[in-house]
Amino acid sequence: MAITKKTIRSIVLLAAAGTVIFLIYKKIAVNKAEGEPAAPGRKGGSKTLLTDAWVVKTSQLDQTIEASGTLQSNEEVEVKPEINGRITHLYFKEGTSVRKGDLLVKLYDEDLKAQLQKLKLQQQLAKTTLERQENLLKINGISQQDVDVTRNQVSAYQADMEYTQTQLQKTELRAPFSGKLGLRNVSEGAIMSSASVITTLQQIDPLKMDFAVAEKYRNAIKNGDQVNFYVAGDNKEYKGSIYAIDPKIDLTTRTVKLRAIVPNSSSVLFPGSFAKVKIILKDLPDAMMIPSQAVIPGTRNKNVIVASEGKAKFVVVETGLRTESTVQITNGLQPGDTVITTGILQLKPGMPLKYNKIQ
Repeated sequence: MAITKKTIRSIVLLAAAGTVIFLIYKKIAVNKAEGEPAAPGRKGGSKTLLTDAWVVKTSQLDQTIEASGTLQSNEEVEVKPEINGRITHLYFKEGTSVRKGDLLVKLYDEDLKAQLQKLKLQQQLAKTTLERQENLLKINGISQQDVDVTRNQVSAYQADMEYTQTQLQKTELRAPFSGKLGLRNVSEGAIMSSASVITTLQQIDPLKMDFAVAEKYRNAIKNGDQVNFYVAGDNKEYKGSIYAIDPKIDLTTRTVKLRAIVPNSSSVLFPGSFAKVKIILKDLPDAMMIPSQAVIPGTRNKNVIVASEGKAKFVVVETGLRTESTVQITNGLQPGDTVITTGILQLKPGMPLKYNKIQ
């Protein structure tokens, strides 16, 4: 029995050894076929990687900035009373356009009118008294002090009348500018306070558009520059012009805020809409553009792999503007250079190159 187990063990060991020898032989054969070193200490050919390439050439590039913006009313105000009171009349309809100075709301004013009438009568009496006292003063029948007191009363009544007249004006709410009214929040008979919002008034022609760009573009943008933008749900391109630039750069986002004026005579644009903004700064006629995937980012520098005498060569480059699929090279390459665009992670300096596709 023991002899049988020993024989079986020997057969198993021989089979395992044969398998190992076969695998080693197969590996050596594959390495020779691919041109790699067959074993340490022996010389062999370098592996050739099949890659795609891009021939660098110059083309025209429109230098543009893209940003997100928000449309706003050119002027906007909440219609509120300055004094407390009861609404007696509403002279507007919701969602309609009004002109500057149009009467919108009237508050109860009978008490103020009565007070004004009372002040007028008191002033008239004071004026009559003043005339009599001035006649008496001519014959020394009254002191100058009494005349001065009466004259002061006449002036005080005049001041009270002007104040009451001002309060009467506050019972009439008029449109401060031409625009479009919003929804009405109250009804006739409602008791209003200075915090109550009756409606809103917005001037929507023209509109303002606020957006922000990176601080590096601050000196490239100036008042009067044209902006193009799209709004959600509308494929039409709209235009505007920059008229105000915030002098301060935001410390959190490192952006500068800009404001553009947008014509809206047809009232197709609405305040609060999101806008995708594009600013065309200038055209670059001789820009060198390569695919974005060809650039290898590093901790300090950016590199690309170029073909030099059929072998891979790493070159440090400087980049500029970007599009959706390409990036501008401002330094490090020349027109006619062949840049590798695929397999860049497997390539090492000096490796032979074989091209699958050249663009």
